[in-house]
Amino acid sequence: MPRLIHLNGPSGIGKSTIAQRYAELRPGVLNLDTDRVVCLIGGWRDTFFETFKAAQVLTVAMAEAHLRTGHDVVMPQLATRVSDVEAFEAAAARAGGEYREIVLTAEKPIALERFAARVASGTNSGVDDVVQGRGGAAVVARIHDQLAAYLPLRPGCVVVRTDGCAPGQTYDEVVAVL
Repeated sequence: MPRLIHLNGPSGIGKSTIAQRYAELRPGVLNLDTDRVVCLIGGWRDTFFETFKAAQVLTVAMAEAHLRTGHDVVMPQLATRVSDVEAFEAAAARAGGEYREIVLTAEKPIALERFAARVASGTNSGVDDVVQGRGGAAVVARIHDQLAAYLPLRPGCVVVRTDGCAPGQTYDEVVAVL
């Protein structure tokens, strides 16, 4: 049964890194990053939130289509609202697949450090520029708090702590819970 593996968590926590490695090591797996999809839509920087909604619709449709081929989808995507996740769950179900949510998290100061390091490295997807323009660390801190409030609403999701872990260790933990 194909799986939609949703890697959830704050910006800079390692979702995209883990998703890329997972897909690279498994032929046929689609690494479906909504941050990349949003950047494909003209004017996305100027109308980020409206464009992001369209990108989410596209991402759900792409995930469902790929699951129908019998292959897994790994999706690094922050979600702090149950309604957003329900769309992912429904797409997996319609495609005859399984939905798995894994939340990558760390203590707030560590999450903020990781986001700052990614911004400083200049290796971000462009979405970090939008986050920076809207408050940077303050936005990431709010996201961290929103995730903390979200987790009790999602008792079936698996939480993987990344404090003090190198990406390889986090990857191994994610694979172990799958």
